[in-house]
Amino acid sequence: MKKPNILLITSDQQHWNTIGAFNSEISTPNLDRLVREGTTFTRAYCPNPTCTPSRASIITGMYPSQHGAWTLGTKLLEDRHCVGEDFQQNGYKTALIGKAHFQPLRSTEQYPSLESYPILQDLDFWKTFNGPFYGFDHVELARNHTNEAHVGQHYALWMEEKGCANWRDYFLPPTGTLDPGKTYHWDIPEQYHYNTWIAERTNALLEQYKEGGESFFLWSSFFDPHPEYLAPEPWDSMYDPDKLTIPSAVPGEHDKNPPHFAMTQEEHPDFSHLMESGYGIHGYRSHHYYEYGNKFRLTDYDKKKLVAVYYGMISMMDKYIGQILAKLDALGLADNTIVVFTTDHGHFFGQHGLQAKGGFHYEDLIKLPFIVRYPGHVPAGRVSGAIQSLVDLAPTFLSVCGIDAPCGMTGIDQREVWFGTKEKARDHAICEFRHEATTIHQKTYVDERYKITVYYNQTYGELFDLQEDPQEMNNLWGDPAHAELKSALLLKYVWAELGKEPVPMPRIWHA
Repeated sequence: MKKPNILLITSDQQHWNTIGAFNSEISTPNLDRLVREGTTFTRAYCPNPTCTPSRASIITGMYPSQHGAWTLGTKLLEDRHCVGEDFQQNGYKTALIGKAHFQPLRSTEQYPSLESYPILQDLDFWKTFNGPFYGFDHVELARNHTNEAHVGQHYALWMEEKGCANWRDYFLPPTGTLDPGKTYHWDIPEQYHYNTWIAERTNALLEQYKEGGESFFLWSSFFDPHPEYLAPEPWDSMYDPDKLTIPSAVPGEHDKNPPHFAMTQEEHPDFSHLMESGYGIHGYRSHHYYEYGNKFRLTDYDKKKLVAVYYGMISMMDKYIGQILAKLDALGLADNTIVVFTTDHGHFFGQHGLQAKGGFHYEDLIKLPFIVRYPGHVPAGRVSGAIQSLVDLAPTFLSVCGIDAPCGMTGIDQREVWFGTKEKARDHAICEFRHEATTIHQKTYVDERYKITVYYNQTYGELFDLQEDPQEMNNLWGDPAHAELKSALLLKYVWAELGKEPVPMPRIWHA
């Protein structure tokens, strides 16, 4: 029998509760199809709530504190073992289409980066480069979210090949000419949108693999709904902001939280004691104002409209995910292909008074949409509360394909859980966040009921009872009545940290 294929489809920065099958306010017919035909896991977590660390964990099966790409602006070193290498050694073709973000936008002599300026926009280079890249023998890359100036690489080449000679008009300077005050509506024609590019190029590879009779590990990596909030017609106006549930802070909810929570709601918060400059969008400070276009503070209208456009971005992406699923069917590949849909981390769009992402380990940010489909193997229409982590993807993919995972992978094999023959494979998840080298550094342990967050060199923390307080409004950290529970959870957290230490070399003799 032919080896099973792997198709990993990811979004970027998608809140866990943005699939139409579970949220009637949003339309995602193709993700709903995956829900009907596969198993949805409602307790999936990222190992870090920012892009580079989580994406590096997907391909290494290790936590950010282990593989080394511990925050944005770092890179995943090329000597790290990646799951694509294991697939290649077992006769698989490996490819990534879309967003990688394993490397930073700045390159240095010591830490060169292919995803950095100026090579990012050296189209002559990208005409001849398709890999190898972190275990993928073929890559087609882009780096921009919506209209960012980071546009370039294979996406820009594709737009030119499609006859879009003026593609720079749709992007911000220095590459493009777009007005930096542009909000919500993106003038780019849908035929040149990166969703169209990702689906088209993914389907071209599927055709190639089918024709060659080749087994594949293929990652289709979408950029949306990561802000900025921009979509072409009709997606930018698909949802009426006045008909959506718009989250907001509850008065007094941060009274028991660490001090930086309440500070995010201040007029001019000062995080200098944490060596947080006030300009880093992924630290602590950006969540009350959230500069957008020429705006330096979201109006009441903006707080509603951005949710409507965020949903529109998801619905548009869903259309192109549907094109990929349809191609699998047309090629007769669906029955022998494991499809996993998830995202790299979550998103705030008003919850707890926060916007975007940063060092706040609420479920909104660290919990993920997560669906697995494999006809005849993964139960259809099932919803499971078994805890998953993105670090589990690499070893589980290998296990499903009958390939032994390297000893250094610290993720857990979830194959039996995915197949419905085992209730759970892990009883907790760990999420890390480290924005600055020493000062902003926290870790969260979450089990089936409780969540506890600790901070480096700080005596404050968070403890939430997710069963009795699913909205995470009542921090029990300082409650004397829960002191014994806090001690027990802190011990469990230490055990979990010990349990995820990598063992890259098996013991082969007594001495």
